[in-house]
Amino acid sequence: MPKKSQDKNILFNIESSILFANGMDDFAFWTSNDKGLITYSDGILKITGYTSKELNRLPDKIYSIIFEDDVANIKKSLADFLADKSCTVLKLIYRINRKDNIVYWIKENITKESDIFKKKYSIKGVLVNISEFQEEIYSQKKLVNTFKDLNDSKDKFISILSHDLRAPFTSILGFAEILLNEPNLSKSEQTEFLNYISDSSQNQLQLINYLLDWSRLQTGRLKLEPVKLNAQTTVYNCISSLTGNSIRKNIDIQVNVKNSLFVLADERLLMQVINNLLSNAIKFSNQDETVEISADIFSNGLAEFIIKDNGMGISEENKNKIFKVEKSFSTEGTNGEKGTGLGLSLVKEIVEKHGGSIWFYSELGKGSEFHFTIPCTQKIILIVADNPIERKNIEKIIKEGCSSYKLLITENGYEALEFIMESPPSLIIVDQNLPLMSGLHLIETIRKEDRNFRIPIFAIVQKISEEVISVYQSLGVDELFQKPVDLLYFSDVIQKKLN
Repeated sequence: MPKKSQDKNILFNIESSILFANGMDDFAFWTSNDKGLITYSDGILKITGYTSKELNRLPDKIYSIIFEDDVANIKKSLADFLADKSCTVLKLIYRINRKDNIVYWIKENITKESDIFKKKYSIKGVLVNISEFQEEIYSQKKLVNTFKDLNDSKDKFISILSHDLRAPFTSILGFAEILLNEPNLSKSEQTEFLNYISDSSQNQLQLINYLLDWSRLQTGRLKLEPVKLNAQTTVYNCISSLTGNSIRKNIDIQVNVKNSLFVLADERLLMQVINNLLSNAIKFSNQDETVEISADIFSNGLAEFIIKDNGMGISEENKNKIFKVEKSFSTEGTNGEKGTGLGLSLVKEIVEKHGGSIWFYSELGKGSEFHFTIPCTQKIILIVADNPIERKNIEKIIKEGCSSYKLLITENGYEALEFIMESPPSLIIVDQNLPLMSGLHLIETIRKEDRNFRIPIFAIVQKISEEVISVYQSLGVDELFQKPVDLLYFSDVIQKKLN
């Protein structure tokens, strides 16, 4: 407790006091003499990292460690406290920088007692470290704000969705009413109105499907089932489903995806991503234009897909709405094609659930370029061969021509199956003559799990005949090589397959 002193020293004493504790069990307090010298209890060292003497030697005393943003408020509060004779208690909350630069939140309770004439004061205070409590309060406030933003987004989304779900039914019901009440319509008019009804209904069904998938992903009810997929095959399957769209506008879809690129993804969801982006590229392209889709290794175990068009492009105003479900909007294509406005929100959700990212570049009137990443499988070549000379020859060819691939070698089919189950390779090279399990039996076992022939397989056989070719082709074997293997031809085939 400070002794009697001049008012100017009292203000200094109050402003310079810090009582600080780690939790509620430890605290520090201060006292001052009539010369205004502040003495701190031993707890101050634990709290601030400074001794009492060190604090008093700082250029601005205690203010040297108080956050600059808090100083002005502390000074004003203290001045008002001293000026108000009826006020006996002051509570302050502020931040300090410890000697080790760790930030602490402090709560200081100061009490003021005056003599009968209210001219002289005695001041005492206690400070407590409330960092944990303050951080918890901050976290709770942040959580509340997050929930508030989510709630606002939900309300906006429901408003948009209600409009999008209701609007097409006006058209559907209107045309249906005409068909029911106008018996003299010509055949062509009936067909036209039925086409309107069909298009609107399909658009609504797509919207509802998108909405259901988006909701399931958000709530975790739609589980990813990643499998090894050939990127080129997946892209061509998507293009096949969009053939009608591209033919109507004479859009040429150019593909630059290596057959050796494999990704680890949920097949249905990945196709939904590619279909949506390709469909948009066709939708916003002009007649007789080109759409490009490419894919290659990106980095850190990811493959990058790029879908590019030279069509309408996206305005600056709409760029920030692209992936936000609460700002769902739809733009007509170059031929008046309709959309749901939810497709890209779902695409973003799917890509991010896979651990990838999506971004785009676009300029109005010059087209758009959408990029997304998805995990790719390890680049592994598995050699299953019992003959050490043949193994060494194959190993040398692969190391020279496919140095970016990891090489795994095993002598029998059982070990090979363990490798395959752990991580499906990019290519399997199998010798027909194996101990324990023949090469043919190994391939049959692999294909029971890999029914779509996603993993390329090369087989080395004793002699090639029509019967042998037929058996191995039925199992989806990509290449057959007869012993002794022509190493130059073998090297050429492998490099074409993988590079």
